[in-house]
Amino acid sequence: MKIPKTVRHLVLILGDQLDRESSAFVDFDPKQDAVLMIEAREESTHVWSHKIRTALFLSAMRHFAKDLEDRGWPVIYRQLDKEADVSLADGLQAVIKTYSPQAVIAVEPGDWRVRQQLDDTMHLIAFRADSVPANSINRLKKSMQWLPDTHFLCDLSEFRQWAGKSTTLRMEFFYRVMRKKHHILMAGKKGSAEPEGGQWNFDADNRKSFGKSGPQGVPAVREYKHDAITQDVIKLVNKQFADHPGNLDTFNWPVTREQALQALDDFIKLRLPFFGPHQDAMWTHLDFGWHSLLSSSLNLKLLHPLEVIQAAEKCYRSGKVDLPSAEGFIRQILGWREFMRGVYFLDMPQLAKDNFYDHQNALPKWYWTGNTQMNCMKNSIEQTLQNGYSHHIQRLMITGMFGVTAQIKPQALCDWYLAVYVDAVEWVELPNTAGMALFANGGRFTSKPYVASGAYVKRMSNYCQGCAYSPEVRTGQDACPMTVLYWNFLDVHEKEFAGNPRTALMVKNLQRMTDDERKALRARAKEMLSDLDGL
Repeated sequence: MKIPKTVRHLVLILGDQLDRESSAFVDFDPKQDAVLMIEAREESTHVWSHKIRTALFLSAMRHFAKDLEDRGWPVIYRQLDKEADVSLADGLQAVIKTYSPQAVIAVEPGDWRVRQQLDDTMHLIAFRADSVPANSINRLKKSMQWLPDTHFLCDLSEFRQWAGKSTTLRMEFFYRVMRKKHHILMAGKKGSAEPEGGQWNFDADNRKSFGKSGPQGVPAVREYKHDAITQDVIKLVNKQFADHPGNLDTFNWPVTREQALQALDDFIKLRLPFFGPHQDAMWTHLDFGWHSLLSSSLNLKLLHPLEVIQAAEKCYRSGKVDLPSAEGFIRQILGWREFMRGVYFLDMPQLAKDNFYDHQNALPKWYWTGNTQMNCMKNSIEQTLQNGYSHHIQRLMITGMFGVTAQIKPQALCDWYLAVYVDAVEWVELPNTAGMALFANGGRFTSKPYVASGAYVKRMSNYCQGCAYSPEVRTGQDACPMTVLYWNFLDVHEKEFAGNPRTALMVKNLQRMTDDERKALRARAKEMLSDLDGL
């Protein structure tokens, strides 16, 4: 549809706001308003973004723009290979100068950096006479209208009220409030305060390993056909970001609302019934297992969290899935996902700076290649580079756990997570990485660091088979880095851990070592920490 000569509202839609029911569209009038979407190079370069992550965002954006145009809505779409905007600010300024809108409307971004950049841009426009026609300068001084993101099930003001002035927050209690509010997996009629099955959390039932036989009967992942839009994007990304990590030969993620619904249906029917017991288990070449693969569609807002939660609950109510599997999956969305967003906006921008242990080691180069002798790290990283994806335990208890015990600077590892995963938007990536995996904020919402030795990896995977290192060994050249750095981490923080009921037992095991054993452990840890690239 033709852009109106005089634009009343310029509605800015960001790459992770592909929501047909967006609050930005509530008052939209196609006769006098226009949608603006911008492909900005900076969004793929402020961290060294995986090719699959960039391709997913761009393809989904272009499909969403086409969907709006098919509605008969005017869309100003600035393509990376045409307008070549370096930043979102560049594209916004150019369009404002051309169309002189009365107001710019946008849903609050999920990235603090983007919000600050756009606020600064509008402030600059308002006070630069050459930015827009003179008659619109006064109108633009107060014209950036940020709207709440109605995609989420807990708005930010509600979360702030729940959090109050507490210095420590716990997801479990927040999750129970959300369960009651939305009447999810509750016994009896609406208003009941009793959880289905008599308990809130079935996490203890969902920690089984695969055993020696490994995973059995794993369903195939649905394949999504690449239409002309996706094919064009793949060519563009390969050309524009040729030196970025990853390979687009394996690109296979939903890029439309219709494909996202197919992904949801596929998960509910084929994988949710077997999701729970082995959700924490890992195995070589098991890229997806029974995991949902819905996080990218949720974070792009192609799916609404409530429809996903209700589909899982319906599956349980019909007897097709047991309660531990249904509850474990629902907790990840209704609990952790909503909680992470609340914490992000509550604690930014400090969260991005936090470094509780003052760790300063550089990120090992093999995080970008997988070229390490540690099988667990090698498999997890190679899977990530191939698919732009690994599941939560690989992120938390492999790449993340190594990060904290190897004393890697939190900001370096957070940037890596933001760069390599297709579902990474900062509001969800940063609190999970800095706060949960790396304990960088000192236990704001976790009661202890998530650390374990190579024995955990051996129990939950087959990664230790054929590895150059032995998970049981703490000293010498065969010693597993996961094990050595774990015990060294306990040694360094012994006093602190001894005073925490959740870590006191770890310290008691440490204290069984002789002085000579501790001395040898510290020496081997020092060698490893001085040459992480050589592991």
